[in-house]
Amino acid sequence: MACHEIAALRIGMMNVLGIKDQSVIEHEKNEIGPEALSHPGPILSLTSANNFEDLIRFFEASLTDLEQKISALQSGDPKIPYYTSLLILTKKVELDLKNSAQSFKTLYLDLEEMHDLVHEIYPA
Repeated sequence: MACHEIAALRIGMMNVLGIKDQSVIEHEKNEIGPEALSHPGPILSLTSANNFEDLIRFFEASLTDLEQKISALQSGDPKIPYYTSLLILTKKVELDLKNSAQSFKTLYLDLEEMHDLVHEIYPA
């Protein structure tokens, strides 16, 4: 079992942040596996995300798939504790990702406000 959602998110985040570390990319792709990377879907899309909006959208879609996978498990399946833990982890990551995106939006807006303040203090 692998945390495909987390590995794919890490690759997508590398794209957004401009991190170019091929060894990490290969490690994460190995974690995901060739089957998940060869079929269209949220995991594959997440690996090619290049902005926060796409990261959030594709990560949320991958969580929907994860929830469906969990709901299909039979009672007593030995994978249930792992998938339950993974679901908790991914929910926390989803919240952190949304908060981070909001923080960057706030920073963007604050920069304009600070820029305007400088011009109020030192008119052109």
